[in-house]
Amino acid sequence: MSGLLVKSTLIMKENLELMNERGITVPVVLGGAALTRRYVDDDLKSLYKGQLFYARDAFAGLHTMDKLVGNGGALTSGDRATTEPLAVASGPTEGDEDLVGQEAKLGIHKPAKPRAVSKISGDTTHTTRSAVSTDVSIPRAPFYGSRIIEQVSLDEVFNFVNETALFKGQWQFKQGNRPADEYQAFVKETVRPIYNELKERSKRENLLAPRVVYGYFPAQSSGNDLIVYREDEKTERLRFTFPRQSGGRHLCLADFFASNDSGRMDVVGFHLVTVGRYASQYSQQLFKSDNYADYLYFHGLSVESAEALAELWHKRIREELGIAGADASEITRLFHQSYQGSRFSFGYPACPNLEDQAKIFELLDPARIDVELTEEFQLDPEQSTSAIIAHHPEAKYFSIE
Repeated sequence: MSGLLVKSTLIMKENLELMNERGITVPVVLGGAALTRRYVDDDLKSLYKGQLFYARDAFAGLHTMDKLVGNGGALTSGDRATTEPLAVASGPTEGDEDLVGQEAKLGIHKPAKPRAVSKISGDTTHTTRSAVSTDVSIPRAPFYGSRIIEQVSLDEVFNFVNETALFKGQWQFKQGNRPADEYQAFVKETVRPIYNELKERSKRENLLAPRVVYGYFPAQSSGNDLIVYREDEKTERLRFTFPRQSGGRHLCLADFFASNDSGRMDVVGFHLVTVGRYASQYSQQLFKSDNYADYLYFHGLSVESAEALAELWHKRIREELGIAGADASEITRLFHQSYQGSRFSFGYPACPNLEDQAKIFELLDPARIDVELTEEFQLDPEQSTSAIIAHHPEAKYFSIE
């Protein structure tokens, strides 16, 4: 089972409990970006009646499977060769910065030990408001409603690709114990030629087709709710209910917007971006034809290109709102939220309910750029991502504990 989002790691627990009830005790391998070894060891391993394994990535999962079927020797659930946790440190270094962006979205701040995902919840019963500033300047929206953008330069998108996340995370070209200069030479000689050729082929063969739908809406907060109004700034259109931290700073995403008793009307942005349905189809073609290396490279690039398009369009939104003056000059620093405000994707701790994707679809009508919502509230095609955008200077990723 793979947990890309925090909510799916909680579903893992439900799945394991159901397997126990049905007497199923087959070995289970758990992995995914939202999962930690501590959560598996402390919360899940004692629960499940069969063997349980944590795989830090897909390759570790394959190694585990190989041993389980008898091709690689004996394996126990404590096998460290396949189950070592992702490296964490007090701050990002060249060797571990590849996952900073994803960890930030998950609300992980790189403590000495990984946090247990089980402590993240969607509890909306806490109502003690945070100390987030209420007197910040509210930018003027350039328009109300939504617009579609069908022509986005791939070169511009590629400029916003997080190469560290692509090379180390998606493609698994990790530094390991190699010195930094040796690793950089390896990237230059081996990895970057693959990257450059694939970018050119993507442009030449139209493998990626960036498209965007985005918009601005009048909004206010009410407790843990974000109220989105119609253009008359009076009629409620819909509302989101977000969880609040039970302790600490008592943060809630709604706090980043002016309250409905403040006498001020705020603005919220939403966007949904995609690099096209053909990217998914082409990935499947490569996989079905057993071109696994090409599949790994292209699939990784298509996923990171969708994320790059989201980063690019968030910058465009900051420019339209007139708050881009706080942007870092280096694109790599933007990956670490060196700008004003934040974008939050549904499924992460601050807004964990994937069902809220349906409300984004009501606001933006992404069918116009050929993106659909599945019954599980996932975006189709896969290489797409959506977000709610807050302009508040204190809006950053946080966890709900």
